[in-house]
Amino acid sequence: MDLQPLVGDTFARLADLLEANDVWDRPSLCEGWRVREVVAHVTMPARMTPEQYGAEIAAAGGDFQAMSDAVAARDASLPVEEHLANLRSDTLAAWQPPVGGALGALNHAVVHALDVTNAAGLERASGDDATVAILDGLARDGGAARFGVAVDGLALRATDLDWTWGDGSRAVSASSGELVSLLSHRTLTDGTTLA
Repeated sequence: MDLQPLVGDTFARLADLLEANDVWDRPSLCEGWRVREVVAHVTMPARMTPEQYGAEIAAAGGDFQAMSDAVAARDASLPVEEHLANLRSDTLAAWQPPVGGALGALNHAVVHALDVTNAAGLERASGDDATVAILDGLARDGGAARFGVAVDGLALRATDLDWTWGDGSRAVSASSGELVSLLSHRTLTDGTTLA
């Protein structure tokens, strides 16, 4: 399956949801970030040239997290119309991270879109194919470990899609979007976590 078109689709659907729902100042599942900081973060490739990105990293002493926090804090105040245009941009739809290719780009799109929608009580922005691809990457292919989440001993079941993984003694049933967030080391709004 060609995953790259799913990246643009996820961001475009997120833009549609945000255009219809005024949730910009609500907290997201990313600790310390509101919805607008998450959007400012994921749309960096639509606003920055590679040279500008390199300058931002250099200014942060090579610390990606520090750079991300600084850019998100600074650019969160951009007009909503600009955020929406950036989410819908062809540049963002075609973007891939330095490592990870189309799957890495899709992971970034789906996880951060869910940081917004799960926190704000909105429907999932990612389509079923995109969500299953990320669930498979997190659970079956060991991606959750990169977030510090151990999947050994779990039996995961999506309540809204035909997706299961594992036969462990700890059963976790949740929507597919909630499972992605949990496997990405997020805490849901009701306090549920896999950590």
